[in-house]
Amino acid sequence: MNRNRKVVVSQLGARMHYAVPRIMASEGVLAHFYTDICATKGLPRLLRALPSQTLPPALERLAARRPIGIPADLISDFPLFGMLSAFRRLRGKDVLDETRHAVWAGSSFSKLVASRGFRGASGLYAFSGDALEQLREAKKQRLWTAVEQMIAPREVVEALHNGEVERFPEWAAQSENPFAQAFIDREKAEWELADIIVCPSEFVRNHVMACGGPVDRCVVVPYGVNQGHIYDRSIRAPGPLRVLTVGEVGLRKGSPYVVKAAELAGELAVFRMVGGTKVPRSVQEEIAQWVELRGVVPRSQITEEFRRADVFLLPSICEGSATAVYEALAAGLPVITTENTGSVVRDGVDGFIVPPRQPDSIVTGLLRLAEDDGLRQWMSHNAAERAKEYTVEAYGDRLIAALGLSGGATTALQVDGKPIGGYALA
Repeated sequence: MNRNRKVVVSQLGARMHYAVPRIMASEGVLAHFYTDICATKGLPRLLRALPSQTLPPALERLAARRPIGIPADLISDFPLFGMLSAFRRLRGKDVLDETRHAVWAGSSFSKLVASRGFRGASGLYAFSGDALEQLREAKKQRLWTAVEQMIAPREVVEALHNGEVERFPEWAAQSENPFAQAFIDREKAEWELADIIVCPSEFVRNHVMACGGPVDRCVVVPYGVNQGHIYDRSIRAPGPLRVLTVGEVGLRKGSPYVVKAAELAGELAVFRMVGGTKVPRSVQEEIAQWVELRGVVPRSQITEEFRRADVFLLPSICEGSATAVYEALAAGLPVITTENTGSVVRDGVDGFIVPPRQPDSIVTGLLRLAEDDGLRQWMSHNAAERAKEYTVEAYGDRLIAALGLSGGATTALQVDGKPIGGYALA
C-alpha cells in the first residue's frame, strides 16, 4: 500500500478560486490536480494575453480560471469536455436541465479522472456528485478517499425546492425532476466509498445523517475567504439602509423572501440583488418593482458592491456554507441570514439568524439596525473580527488537520480522533 502523504484533488470548475488544490499545494502534499478547463493549460492560456474588456463574458470568465499557486506540471484538464460541458450548461433553461447536466458532467468528468490515474498518491479528494467513478478506482488501488459534500444532500435540496415551487409556482414550473434520483443515488454511493465526508456546516452534516449517511465519517470544516479592504462602517450614508444580496436569483436562495421583505420595509431600506437569474421575465419585472437587479457582476467589481452596502441579506432555503456570507463578514457587514445557509454568523453578535421563509423577521432585524446605529457599528466590528477566524489560511489549517495530513511521520486519517480505513499516511 502507498504510504506517502500525497493527495490527488479533482474539481469541476474554479470553486472557491481553487482553494482545496491550492491548500494542498502550499502544504506540499498535492500529487496532482484534475479539472475540466482552466486558463493555465492549452489554448485557453492565450486568453490571458488579451484585455479582459475585449472578451465576451464567457471567455472573460474562462480567462479568470487561473489556479494560482499550483504548478502547471501538476495540473491536467480536459478542455474538449470542458467546452462541451459549458455549452450544454448555458443551453439549460430550468432546474431539470441543470440536474440532467450535473449528472452527465459529474459522471463524465469522474470517468476521465479515473482513466488518468492517481500519480502515485495515497489519497483522493473529490466533490460530491463528481466523484463516484474515481472513488471506485481509488479503492481498488487502496487509496484513502475524501468527498466534500458541498451542499445538503440532493434529497434534501429537492424536497425544499419542491416546497418553494408550491408556494411560488410563478417562479418555476412544478414538475417531477426525473434526473434527481440519479444524482441522489450517486451521492449515497459516494458516501459508502468515502473514508471521510467533509461537510462545510452542521446543517449539511445533520442532513447527511437524516438521509441515512455515515455520520461517524463526517467532519465539519467551515470555509474561509481572504479579507480584503477593511471599510470604515462607523458612519453610514444618510437615507434608507442599503441591503445587498449576492447569489443567483431563485427559489433556493430565498429570493422571494428578499422581495417580500423589500415590500414590507418600504422606505426603511433599499435592496440590491447581484447574480444571474433564470426566473421568468414576468417575475423579474415584479422583482424590479421592489429590488434593483444588478445581474451578474464580474469578480473584480464585487468588492464595490460590498462597499456600497450597509447590511448583507441571504435568507437561503438550502446551502452548504455560502461563501458570500464569509465575504460579507470580511467586508464588515452585519449579516441577516438563516440557519439553512450554513453560515458562521452568530445571532445577535455579527447579525441576525432568522427563520427561513419569514420576511417579517428580516424586516425586524433591519428595523433594529436602522434605529440603533450603535448596534449596527458594533455588529459591523464583530463581523470583521469574525472573518479573521475564517480566512483561507485558517480554512487550510482546518482541512489539513481534518484529513490527518499535518506534518509528522505517523499521521493517520482520523474522525473524532480515531483512525479510519486503516490507511497510514506516513
